[in-house]
Amino acid sequence: MTIRVGILGYGNLGRGVECALKQNPDMELAAVFTRRNPDSVKILTEGVKVYHADEAEKMADQIDVMILCGGSATDLPVQTPKFAKLFNVVDSFDTHAKIPEHFAAVDAAAKEGGHVGMISVGWDPGMFSLNRLYAECVLPVGSNYTFWGKGVSQGHSDAIRRVEGVKDARQYTIPVDAALDAVRSGSNPELTTREKHTRECFVVAEEGADLARIEQEIKTMPNYFADYDTTVHFISEEELLRDHAGIPHGGFVIRSGKTGWNQENTHVIEYSLKLDSNPEFTSSILVAYARAAYRMAKEGQSGCKTVFDVAPAYLTAKSGEELRKEML
Repeated sequence: MTIRVGILGYGNLGRGVECALKQNPDMELAAVFTRRNPDSVKILTEGVKVYHADEAEKMADQIDVMILCGGSATDLPVQTPKFAKLFNVVDSFDTHAKIPEHFAAVDAAAKEGGHVGMISVGWDPGMFSLNRLYAECVLPVGSNYTFWGKGVSQGHSDAIRRVEGVKDARQYTIPVDAALDAVRSGSNPELTTREKHTRECFVVAEEGADLARIEQEIKTMPNYFADYDTTVHFISEEELLRDHAGIPHGGFVIRSGKTGWNQENTHVIEYSLKLDSNPEFTSSILVAYARAAYRMAKEGQSGCKTVFDVAPAYLTAKSGEELRKEML
């Protein structure tokens, strides 16, 4: 049976989901929902309609999983609980400090509606979360380290764009090389947030906006910039389009741990990503977990789930027999 997928929000992430669905023949795009005028949104898939977001609740019987492609700052905390009452949903909520409260809200809504609500699906949180967990299970004596970048953070860029007076923005997360080298040495250094990364922001301000206020608001933003050395550059819209049009990213999860009776042996596990397109890679993960959400719901499961709750076999279109033969 083909899994019918809806997309809510047609920005970079929504377009990435549409592209990813093309690569998964057991899934199909059923509809796209937007808060904009639907007539102004042109999608790539022929024969699929674009609807206003307010029409989504009328189509609960036509969509197996709704993939929510809004931002974590203000969209998903409202949208995911709302739509989890109506659909199986998947989101990419990435404000790490607020995941517990987001989980609680989505869990209550999804259980009320009898659906599966899959949250915080992406590469971090998401794939990196799994790597941290697996590595810690294998090497319980040791330390986890996560580095992001160099690359454009969609969530952080979106958070800057929400600041009054900001027309557009890109935010780059940059690992500190000295910190990376220390971790790879196996010495288990204790590093503060500020010692591991810097943040660099390129901002296009509205005409006449208070640049000093914008810079201060960005640098003091909790959960995003307050704990980092942050540089803010004000540039023209032309410069942003010329020099910062792409959305690359990447990062590293490193676990340094000890084994042996006297902890005499050191091991370093490293997982890395280098991405041409952050949103397209994130979208591909969302689509795989949409398959899992659909299957878990078919089994009668409900409530909020994270990547920790999903067995790998739920993510693939391959059968158990194929997995054992080809990949084990």
